[in-house]
Amino acid sequence: MTSGKRNLIIAGVIALVLIGSLYFFVTGNYNNFVSLDEAVKGSWAQVENQLQRRYDLIPNLVETVKGYAKQEKDVLIEVTNARSRVGGAANVPEKISANNELSSALSRLLVVVERYPDLKSNQNFMRLQDELAGTENRIAVERKRYNDAVRTYNVAIRSFPANLLAGMFNFQGATFFEAPATAKAAPQVKF
Repeated sequence: MTSGKRNLIIAGVIALVLIGSLYFFVTGNYNNFVSLDEAVKGSWAQVENQLQRRYDLIPNLVETVKGYAKQEKDVLIEVTNARSRVGGAANVPEKISANNELSSALSRLLVVVERYPDLKSNQNFMRLQDELAGTENRIAVERKRYNDAVRTYNVAIRSFPANLLAGMFNFQGATFFEAPATAKAAPQVKF
């Protein structure tokens, strides 16, 4: 075999190894991005499931409080309006913002409830409040899972050299579910 043929065969083998490596790099990373993207979507679906549960509980809670706290009309209207904004949110950032507003309005409602001892002892209200507390805990767990999935996905699409591939296939970063600035202040109970 001549040295020219041998060099050509070596070059061909090297080219095949490079092409094969590139193929496995592209398909492996692309499939990983798809899996991580679906994990983010699945986690968000679980968050929405729990948010829907809370959304469905609110009218019952508001009606129960209305019977006892007629003069607290502004707080009840605020909760109802915040619930409406949740129902009208179209995308993930809007849903996050609307649900943060609803959480804030609900915390103000629960502060109002502290002023009404008869309401606090009402069995219907207590059941609703327990359901709402349980739902809020579920929401917190699902938010954490969602944020974990977002973090994993965002790291994957931003890490070099996979970020080059993510950019070619237009994988965009996902939005974290962040608490609003008002959540940092504890609600004040005044008697």
